[in-house]
Amino acid sequence: METGIGCVAIWKKAVKWLAGIAAIGLGALVACSPRAVPIAQAPEGTFRVASMNAHYIILSQETGAWSVGDWERRKGPMDAAFKALDADIVAFQEMESFGRGMDKNINLARDWLLAQNPGYAAGANGDANVFPSTQPIFYRTDRMSLLDQGWFFFSDTPDVIYSRTFNGGWSAFASWAQFDLGGQVLRVVNVHNDYASRSNRRLSSELIAERIAPWIDAGERVMVVGDFNAMSGGAPLTIVEAAGITFVPVKGATYHLNRGLNLFGAIDHLGASEGVRLVGETQVLRQKFDGEWPTDHYPVVGDFVFE
Repeated sequence: METGIGCVAIWKKAVKWLAGIAAIGLGALVACSPRAVPIAQAPEGTFRVASMNAHYIILSQETGAWSVGDWERRKGPMDAAFKALDADIVAFQEMESFGRGMDKNINLARDWLLAQNPGYAAGANGDANVFPSTQPIFYRTDRMSLLDQGWFFFSDTPDVIYSRTFNGGWSAFASWAQFDLGGQVLRVVNVHNDYASRSNRRLSSELIAERIAPWIDAGERVMVVGDFNAMSGGAPLTIVEAAGITFVPVKGATYHLNRGLNLFGAIDHLGASEGVRLVGETQVLRQKFDGEWPTDHYPVVGDFVFE
């Protein structure tokens, strides 16, 4: 049975209700998770990998939650959070700006962060008509170069762009990018699992395991990171672990309902194959910037070395 994922889906569907409960005494629950701690500097000789769900922007809305107006309010905090991570690789999920009938290539968050951080480029990125660009993987250009990139959808037709999920729900997928870090090759797979459907999450993880197995068997160093919408010990992680990935521990909440409510364990994870080892512990950036939450997830970051 998937560990705790039922409550994840329930809480995600009940943000407004929880906000009301918080106003009358949810403080005790909030205090259960660790408090905000600044991200420590990366140890010398490591490379830093982070995962961050940026939350989509609805272009057809000028005001209200997750609208264009809301993005104008939180884009400064988003850039501040990105800079605070000081990561070499950042895998984003939900980095999407959408509206019915609008150009798929419009991506306000991606373009803003790249403009504000000229030392980075976006892998797993391209013309959105042929390459889904809502899960880019940013990388520091002075430390690495992009060798290859690709994607597959969590679907019965995984190589058909924007395919519906296994049960016909909204599209979900994995993007990936292969990097050269000073002569060492690393492939990073960026995952965003369906939050509402247990069967979709299981089938998606089976597909991830199927796709990464040949890379790992060939001796590649592979990382699988992102928003799994599942906690440690749940089937979406254990299925991928069986293919040769070890997920590193993440303490406390990574999804906070855009209100700093830390109600259950991490659903955003960092995993690596043999040949990639975590140094120290993972860190979670739990803080506001300029008085605002950049998004409804906390970024997760870890420092790694090649072995």
